[in-house]
Amino acid sequence: MFKDYSQINYPADVPKYRRSLFRNNWQLLTKKTGRLLLLAGDQRIEHLNDDFFGPEIDASDNNPEHLLQIAKASNIGAIAVHYGLASRYGETYRRINYVIKLNGKTNLVPGDPDSRLLATVDQSIELSKQAGFRLVGVGYTIYLGSQYEGRMLSEAAEVIRQAHDNGLLAILWVYPKGVNVKAEESAETIAGATGVAVSLGADFVKVKLPKPLNTKNIERIVGAAGLTRVIFAGGSSYSTDKLLKDTECQLKAGGAGLAIGRNAHQKSLVEATKLMKKLAEMIYEEKLVKRVLVSKKKK
Repeated sequence: MFKDYSQINYPADVPKYRRSLFRNNWQLLTKKTGRLLLLAGDQRIEHLNDDFFGPEIDASDNNPEHLLQIAKASNIGAIAVHYGLASRYGETYRRINYVIKLNGKTNLVPGDPDSRLLATVDQSIELSKQAGFRLVGVGYTIYLGSQYEGRMLSEAAEVIRQAHDNGLLAILWVYPKGVNVKAEESAETIAGATGVAVSLGADFVKVKLPKPLNTKNIERIVGAAGLTRVIFAGGSSYSTDKLLKDTECQLKAGGAGLAIGRNAHQKSLVEATKLMKKLAEMIYEEKLVKRVLVSKKKK
């Protein structure tokens, strides 16, 4: 039903003596399927407290540990967090697979987004050794169209080379954004973003869902990515049924998974883990929405 991504394609810049490590990290991250359910926790910096406290948000979400508790209880490929959060909680939550997000920015500064390096690949590797958690990859955000695009492209390329040289996977968040971008969520713009990701050598690229969301648009976006796997952002909170149906649409059209943040961590631990279980069944077990919703009603 879904596209077969189970075959590993080793990037040529992964040294032969690192290929077994790369394969092990790939298997951990994707559960040997080539698809990915990523719990995104980088919003602590990106969106400040807006995403973690409010009348429609579970009170437990104000505590950063809530995110780690969800990750521990869920069948995810990895949790994506910034270096500092991994430093504070990684030793306690060692059994989770981690992707360290290497750059970041807040939403306070107006104008074109400028996301700066906060940690390096080497620092992330050393942290994982000290804390004893499993580091399977690193992440980096590029804002295409920003006046700072050139530096972000250069840094991302170097991050990918360093990650591969150490047997880690590299995930790019690629968001067209800035005064020069007129249609952030069009299929044409997002396909351009995935084309940039494969040109830089990324293993996965996270992009927004296109508007309108349909098979033709997803196929165009995935096709432009070539051998780079495309996962889509869960976006702002909306109904579980719609989230599951949107996920099925992109998976059936060739998407390789989902990066989910607000739709999970703004819920209670019980509700969040229920949702993550359904998404994991779809992404890793290739269950369709109708089967997932039936199993949900039976419980």
